[in-house]
Amino acid sequence: MLPIRFISLLLFSFLLPVSAFASAAGHEILNLTDHGVGYFALLIFVFAYALVILEEQLHLQKSKPVLLAAGIIWAMIAAVYASHGLNETTEEALRHNFLEYAELFFFLLVAMTYISAMIERDVFQALHFWLVSKGFSYRQMFWMTGILAFFISPIADNLTTALIMCTVVMTVGATRPEFVAIACVNIVVAANAGGAFSPFGDITTLMVWQKGIIEFSGFFKLFIPSVINFVVPAAIMHYFIPVGLPALPEEDSAEIKHGGLVIVGLFLMTILTAVLFHQILHLPSAFGMLTGLGYLKFFGYYLRMKHRREFSSFDSVPGSEGQGSGFNVFSQIAKAEWDTLFFFYGVIMCVGGLGFIGYLSIASEFIYGELGATYANIIVGVMSAIVDNIPVMFAVLTMNPDMPEVQWLLVTLTAGVGGSLLSIGSAAGVALMGQARGSYTFFSHLKWTPAIALGYAASIGAHMLING
Repeated sequence: MLPIRFISLLLFSFLLPVSAFASAAGHEILNLTDHGVGYFALLIFVFAYALVILEEQLHLQKSKPVLLAAGIIWAMIAAVYASHGLNETTEEALRHNFLEYAELFFFLLVAMTYISAMIERDVFQALHFWLVSKGFSYRQMFWMTGILAFFISPIADNLTTALIMCTVVMTVGATRPEFVAIACVNIVVAANAGGAFSPFGDITTLMVWQKGIIEFSGFFKLFIPSVINFVVPAAIMHYFIPVGLPALPEEDSAEIKHGGLVIVGLFLMTILTAVLFHQILHLPSAFGMLTGLGYLKFFGYYLRMKHRREFSSFDSVPGSEGQGSGFNVFSQIAKAEWDTLFFFYGVIMCVGGLGFIGYLSIASEFIYGELGATYANIIVGVMSAIVDNIPVMFAVLTMNPDMPEVQWLLVTLTAGVGGSLLSIGSAAGVALMGQARGSYTFFSHLKWTPAIALGYAASIGAHMLING
């Protein structure tokens, strides 16, 4: 009976009067914030996001609830607009939001493919071996992994960076779970801070750059505030690191496969191409990234031909001994984080739908109109520790409050580093709770939240002092 009642109530909600009309871009826009469909859409999104937050407990991939929620929300919106003869308005709004996602999708897909290719060529495995074989003390390893996470995440994404560094600390701290716990906290903070001053370091900075709000070079104004955000809590945690030397690894060596360093160079060229396309040619940066995928595909062809010449069994059944070092770009594309990519789609379309309904305008008027830009942007950072920073930042971009560059930089900083306040506040933290299960937990991170909050406040103060 519940589905029948729900459908009946939903159909009845379509008959409710629309509270107000507005006009934008030559099309009538309905204000559905007081309409039954608006309430349903808000309820569906909250329920879907609750399932996302409980992903680890439910073992339900985070993309599933938001994909379904996005379809339901836009279907309800379309039904209301169709009843008013405004089908074109809905279609145009939907296409606008979908194009926003499509550019983000292809940008991330290419970046993930390159990261996957570098993993396949053992680039990160070689870095891992180098770190654990140098005989660093626990305190030295704490700082080394944090600094590397800070400087790798602006190029690679903060999630991949955190996972790589976590593998290192789990290796050296196999018998010291207390070291693994505190080092993971440091890695999460460092990776998020490093991603905040680069357009490529975090999804939030990428969205701001692709939107054209801040120029490529403008993000580097956040470098010093980002350093402070990382160093302040790390300096406090330093005195709680175990003393002594970890045991050396059992592996004899770890070498990068042929072409690994070339792929690193091609990745840097791809980033440069994306920047040039965006800054000079005024084309979407995703076009530059896809051009860079062509670099990798041609180099992949070279690797395959080289392998074919060296191993007569190249065309044999996959998995044979001669197939081991073959390279296939499509295999690397297949290894992309598809659940994450579809999660971004669901979130962007859900938030876009709520914005089209009118809820984000109300939120913008209250948060930015009543509190002012500075306090609002600080709150955005705190909210991103509870709710993922992607929907929060996309909501801010959809609101598009009238702010100077210093305030856009502030919200970019806070949304990027605010997620470090809690382990569930960023993809890096959630991933490390799974990878270092039992050592790094929600409460082991929460123990250091006051120190992280001090770094958060110090980075905001530094930004306002330097860039304000």
